[in-house]
Amino acid sequence: MIDKITSQANITSMLQTLRAYQSEAGGGMGLPAVDKEKAVPKTDFGDLIRQTIDNVNEKQKTAKDLETAYMRGEPVPLTDVVLAMQKSSLSFEATLQVRNKVLKAYEDILNMPV
Repeated sequence: MIDKITSQANITSMLQTLRAYQSEAGGGMGLPAVDKEKAVPKTDFGDLIRQTIDNVNEKQKTAKDLETAYMRGEPVPLTDVVLAMQKSSLSFEATLQVRNKVLKAYEDILNMPV
């Protein structure tokens, strides 16, 4: 039994099997090659906040448009309306919680003794 586990062919076979499972779990895309210079794009914190708020705003607009279309009697499934409204609500609540945490951290820093 120990010979089967430690033979080079069995180890190679097991590694290939693990890589195949890893590829399946990753959606068949495999692991991306990591390039040190291109791994993390430089993004300004303000830009990230702006993009997030724009994304939340877009979800709210979509939900509102679907709601008004449904109320006018257009052929919009009610499930689409409810899902859009829930996505909008969740994204707004998450953004609100992040804002509260940032403000709390800012207040804590201001109140630190120097």
